[in-house]
Amino acid sequence: MFETIPTTRPNTPLLDQVNSPADLRRFKKEQLPKLVRELREFMLYSVGQTGGHFGAGLGVIELTVALHYLYNTPEDRLVWDVGHQAYPHKILTGRRDALLSIRQEEGISGFPKREESEYDTFGVGHSSTSIGAALGMSLAARQLNTGRKAVAIIGDGAMSAGMAFEALNHAGDVDADMLVILNDNEMSISKPVGALSSYFARIWASKTYDNIREGGRKVFSGLPSALELARKAEEHMKGMVSPGMMFEELGFNYIGPIDGHDMDHLLTTIANLKDRSGPQFLHVITKKGKGFEPAEGDPIGYHAINKVEPDPKPKGGKDSGPKYCNIFGQWVCDAAEQDDKLVAITPAMKEGSDLIAFAERFPKRYFDVAIAEQHAVTLAAGMACDGLKPVVAIYSTFLQRAYDQLIHDVALQNLDVLFAIDRAGLVGEDGPTHAGVYDLSYLRCIPNMVVMAPSDEDECRKMLHTGYLYEGPAAVRYPRGTGRGISITEALEPLTLGESRVLREGQSGITICGFGRPTYDALQAAEQYDATLLDMRFVKPLDEVALNKQANAKLIVTLEENAIMGGAGSAVSEYLLANNIHVPVLHLGLPDQYEEHASHSAMLKRVGLDAAGIENAIAHKLASLNS
Repeated sequence: MFETIPTTRPNTPLLDQVNSPADLRRFKKEQLPKLVRELREFMLYSVGQTGGHFGAGLGVIELTVALHYLYNTPEDRLVWDVGHQAYPHKILTGRRDALLSIRQEEGISGFPKREESEYDTFGVGHSSTSIGAALGMSLAARQLNTGRKAVAIIGDGAMSAGMAFEALNHAGDVDADMLVILNDNEMSISKPVGALSSYFARIWASKTYDNIREGGRKVFSGLPSALELARKAEEHMKGMVSPGMMFEELGFNYIGPIDGHDMDHLLTTIANLKDRSGPQFLHVITKKGKGFEPAEGDPIGYHAINKVEPDPKPKGGKDSGPKYCNIFGQWVCDAAEQDDKLVAITPAMKEGSDLIAFAERFPKRYFDVAIAEQHAVTLAAGMACDGLKPVVAIYSTFLQRAYDQLIHDVALQNLDVLFAIDRAGLVGEDGPTHAGVYDLSYLRCIPNMVVMAPSDEDECRKMLHTGYLYEGPAAVRYPRGTGRGISITEALEPLTLGESRVLREGQSGITICGFGRPTYDALQAAEQYDATLLDMRFVKPLDEVALNKQANAKLIVTLEENAIMGGAGSAVSEYLLANNIHVPVLHLGLPDQYEEHASHSAMLKRVGLDAAGIENAIAHKLASLNS
């Protein structure tokens, strides 16, 4: 069953001998636990050097080794969900040394990426895509008669999304030859693994049991009532010792739960399932952060870590102030104190959106819907229909997944829902899958929406309250990380709808219209060219009074950390054109391409949205106008 060709360098660490899964498959089965230890130690070291996603990868090391040992990768397809758990996979597939560059500029991605390796069969970033993608690959193999295997590895959090169950339902319907592995890291789904359930899992995965099962079907095929009785008896026995009946009803052969850190058990079970026909479902229990005690004790806190440094804060240094998500977290608590109709909804982003204090103080008004963005938005719509004031805390890149609900369920009905949109703009090391660079474009085209972009922390607090008081759908999009470190107005003060503010009054005839975070980066250019600098605040409605004053401007510059196409700058040009205001316009924003991961500052420099880039772009535009 297992490859037993001895390795040729017995004194060399096993991990150093693995440059591809083909090397791994030359090891004896008995050598794999040692490889697992070395792989875990290397991952602890490397992520400590670079920072990055941490706990999930430590938990799937045994599973990753077993899959690459048993399957003929990359010909056979392993499809990882979310991607946080794929670091061990990258190490075993020729990227061990490159892991020290992960999430850094020109380094490898923190997620599976097809352009990076033939072993990364499907690009990942958002959750709950693995089953659908693996099903597509399985059906392609069937149609093209390639004989290729397909395996989806999905984390238990990702199983909370509807599209995972849509794919399961379809896979059972078409009787796809595929294996779905639920990596249950004890965060939400399963009961503890017991000896009885583990014992029966071994039996159900065995070829002996499979032969008995198929033989019984043939014997009872002429007696429908007896066949149905046998089927129900099997279901009831499985239901007594496992949580898998739901998957059985969807057409899968459910096996588990089994210990995901027991290498012998993993190898035996997966080997038995590997060549079975039809949809197979293996439920494994793993420990998030396995092998690193702090991560095992705090799997949420150690989901990802920063680079380990002896003293991250320089001597005499000071904190840069609260993050934008902290501004939201404080505002939502303050607003809830004043209005008992306020409720907060998040799709599994309590910590990231800083709803921790709200959840503790207002537990009956806090709703974490798990990774189900579509449901989060429609839930808010239903609440708004009957008198509540829902606030949906969601990342910009995740709101994309609920676009139909945003249009159809909220905006079309003009319902009173506030969207607090975090991680807007470029997000640095997480790269293009997590970048929130389209929201201004996809929000401003929706009727009834109010869209705001704060340039600093105090503006963010005021905009949140403005959107909350607005009777209809409103959105405040704010960036990741800290702002300018300014003092925050404690009062709950709204802004005047659609009104900008002047940050600098210039005399040159050049006006810079800043939308959101990059506005203050234009201050250097405004001073260089004696330009007027407007903090526009509102993408929709625009400050038409301020724009009308630009009829005789020498140049209007728009600035946003969003795609130029269809963004805030486009809104300005549309208004000027519609009102016959003929002024040269320069749009600064993100080009029509995906920006690869790097530090946030490096990405801004790359696209010309740092202070020097803004100044240079204006200089080039003025030169072209004067030529």
